[in-house]
Parts: sequence; C-alpha cells; structure tokens
Amino acid sequence: MLGVRDSSRRFGAAASGANAQHLWRALMARLKGRALSGRGSRDGRLRIWFGCRRRRGACIVGLMLVSGAAVWAASGPELTVEELKAKLSATSIGDRPHLCLQIAERRLTETDTDYAAADYEKGQTALIDVVAFTELARDYSLQSHKHQKQTEIAVRGMTRKLTDLMHSLPHDDQTAVRDAITRLQRVRDDLLLAMFPKGGK
Repeated sequence: MLGVRDSSRRFGAAASGANAQHLWRALMARLKGRALSGRGSRDGRLRIWFGCRRRRGACIVGLMLVSGAAVWAASGPELTVEELKAKLSATSIGDRPHLCLQIAERRLTETDTDYAAADYEKGQTALIDVVAFTELARDYSLQSHKHQKQTEIAVRGMTRKLTDLMHSLPHDDQTAVRDAITRLQRVRDDLLLAMFPKGGK
C-alpha cells in the first residue's frame, strides 16, 4: 500500500509540474501575442497619422495653387499708364484718389529712371504727370472725403523720393525737381489741414 501511495504522489507531482509548465508556456505565449498586437496597432496608428499628414499637405498645396490662380485671374495683366489714365473718367469719385496715386507713382519711377540715364527732358515730362496726378488725388480725396490719410502718406513717400533724386543731381538740374517737391508739400498741407482743421477740437 505504501508503495502505491508513493507512486501516486510521484505521479501527481509530475502531473502538477507538467500542468504548471503548460500553464506558464500558455501565459507567456498570450503575453507575447498581446505585445505583438499592441506593436502592430501602434504601427498602424503611425501609418494612419502619416497618411493623414500627407493628404493634408497635398490639400493645402492644392488650395494654395487654386487661390493663386484665382488672384492672378482677378488681377490680370498690369495696366499701362495710358490705360490707367483712360480708366479715370469711368471711375467713381471716391475711387479716383487711389487711381491718381497709382499713375503718379508709376510716373515717378519713370522720372527717376530718366534722370538716372541723364535724359532730363523726358524725366521732366514724367515729372509733370507726377505733380498733376498728385494734385488730382488730393482734389478727389477732399471732394469725396475719402482716403485723405492714405493719400497724405503716399504723397509723403513721393516727396521723400523726389528729395533723394534732387540731391543726386547737379545743382543746375535741380530746379524742376525742387518745384515739384514744393507743390507736393502743398498737397500734403492741404490734406493735413482737412484732417486736422485749425481750431478744431
């Protein structure tokens, strides 16, 4: 009997050891499976995230291209000075100051170019337009009570450029530019007086 019991205990211990070993292997396999599953899902999430960023970047680039094309189509080719002058009569009074300033600034660029090339006669012709359209911008601004500040700022900038141009010229060739500066300063004074009348609160 004692031998049978010992044999049973040995068998039971062996069986328990086998079961424990089997359970341990099963547990490790399960944990390994979870780890692999977690890693796979993380990689999947990364792939999804990068894919979304790529698609988002493509959408942004597409929108920028479409917007740029729309702006270009709306603006169209730049008008010449003569075309700008032709538009003036069909433009409302309130929008004329801006158009006159465009013409004056374009002609100022031509004035600077002509004087730099020592073509003073052509430069003086362009300078006449600078003064004339600056004064028109003032007149339309005062008449419509619009864009007075913007006009004053633009005239101030043109006066500064003309002053720089005058200082670059020989003394005998400064007269026309100096006269233009004087008239532009008068334009500024008129605009400033309209915005800040003397005796006004």
